[in-house]
Amino acid sequence: MPEQPVGRAVVLGGSLAGLLAANVLAEVYPEVLVVDRDELAGVAGYRKGVPHGRHAHGLVARGQQILEKQFPGLTADMEAAGVQPGDFSGAIRWYFNGMQLRQANTGLLSVPCTRPVIEHQVRNRVEKVSNIRFLEGYDIVGVEATPDKSRVVGARVQRRDGGSEPEVLRADLVIDATGRGSRTPTWLEELGYSRPEEDRVKVDLAYTTRHYRVRNDPFGSDIAVIAAATPTHPRGAFYYRLPGDDGRVELSLTGVLGDHPPTDPDKFLEFVRSVPVPEIYESVREAEPLNDPVMFRFPASVRRRFERLTRFPAGFLVIGDAVCSFNPIYAQGMAIAAVESRVLADKLSSTTVPDPLEFFQEISRQIDSPWEFAATADLGYAGVEGRRTAKIRMINAYVAKVQRAAVHDPSLTNALMRVAGLIDEPTSLLRPGRMLRVLRQAGRRPNRVPAAAPLGAGRD
Repeated sequence: MPEQPVGRAVVLGGSLAGLLAANVLAEVYPEVLVVDRDELAGVAGYRKGVPHGRHAHGLVARGQQILEKQFPGLTADMEAAGVQPGDFSGAIRWYFNGMQLRQANTGLLSVPCTRPVIEHQVRNRVEKVSNIRFLEGYDIVGVEATPDKSRVVGARVQRRDGGSEPEVLRADLVIDATGRGSRTPTWLEELGYSRPEEDRVKVDLAYTTRHYRVRNDPFGSDIAVIAAATPTHPRGAFYYRLPGDDGRVELSLTGVLGDHPPTDPDKFLEFVRSVPVPEIYESVREAEPLNDPVMFRFPASVRRRFERLTRFPAGFLVIGDAVCSFNPIYAQGMAIAAVESRVLADKLSSTTVPDPLEFFQEISRQIDSPWEFAATADLGYAGVEGRRTAKIRMINAYVAKVQRAAVHDPSLTNALMRVAGLIDEPTSLLRPGRMLRVLRQAGRRPNRVPAAAPLGAGRD
C-alpha cells in the first residue's frame, strides 16, 4: 500500500466493463473516478470510443443474471425503454446451416438490443452512485508508479482541450478497462516488466448493419431471428426489433475470412439473399431503409495471458476486452465482463487492493471455457489459421451433429442454448443421455437448404 492511502480508485475507460468495475469499487472506496475520452453522462446514443456499438448486441443469459443482481430492476427498466427480452430459445428463431432448431423454453432470458441502450441503462445506474465521478474528455497517458516500479500509485491523464498539461490522478487502485486497444503491455515494458503472451485466432470478421422500417411485423411472438454462421454456411445474420412500436428493425450481417457483407446498399441486399434463411430477405427486400449500411471489422480474437506473468505491479488490474477480446458472433464479451466484475467484488471483500496475479488467475479460469469454445468453433473454418488437434476436429464434428439433431429435438436446443448462454460448460453436451439423443436424431434427413455463397463473393 502507499504510505498514505488516498481512498480513491481510478477506472480507465467508461466501457461496460469499466462501469461494472466502478460500481463494485464504490462499495469499498470513498471515491471512484471513471476516465474516458468520450462524453459519458446522459449519453444515450453511439460513442466514438465504441466503434462496434452500431451493430447487433445481445446480453446472453449469464450476463443478464449478473447485471440484474448487480442492478435490481435493470431488466424491467430496459423493457420500459422498449427493449423486449425473451427466452433464449423459446423466443428466438435459431437457424444453423439453414435449418431452424426446435424452439424450447429454457427459462433463461436473452436481451437483444443495441449497445447504446445497454450502456445507457447501466450508466444511468452508475451515475447515481454518489461516490462515483466521471472525468470526460480526457486522454489516458499512462500510469504513475513508485520509484522502484513495484506499485502503481495513479494514472496520468490529460484533458483533450488542446492546451492542458498531463496530470496525475493519485489512487490506491487503478483498473484498465480501455478495451482491445489497451496500452497496458507497453506500460508494463516501460516499468521494466514483461509483456503478456498473446493468443490470437485470426477470423477476419466483419459486421455490416442497416436499419429498416418494415410494413409487417416479421417476428410475431419471437424477439429475434438469428442465422448462426457455421463452416458450411459461413454467412450469418442477427435480426431483431428496435425499441418502440414503429416497425424499426436492425439487421446485422456477418462474414468471415474476407467475405465481408458489403456497404453498397444493393450488394448488401444481395448478401441478405445469400443467407440461408429466406424469411429475413423476404422481410427487408421491400422494407424502408432508414440509413446506409455501416461496417465494423474484427481481425482476430485476442487473449492476453496476464495469468502467466510472474511479476506485476501492485495496485493495478486489467479487465474486460483489455484481457480477452472474443469473436463477437458468440456474444460472450459483455457476459464475461460481468463475470469478471463479480471476481473483482469477491477479491475486494477481503482487501481493497487485490493481488494482481491472483486476480488474473481467477478471471483466467472464468475465461478458459468460453475462449476454448469460441476458438474451437473458429478452427472449424478451413481458412482460419491454427493447429487442429484430433480433439478439436472431433468436437467440431460432434457439435455439428448436435446442431443437426436439435432441428428435431427441443431438449438438445435447450442444451445448446445453455452452453451458448454461458450457464453450462460445453462438456455438458457430452452427457450420455444427450449423446444418445444426438445419435438418434442426427441421422434424420433434414430439409434441403441452399448452399452457401462462395467465400469472397460478397467482398466490397
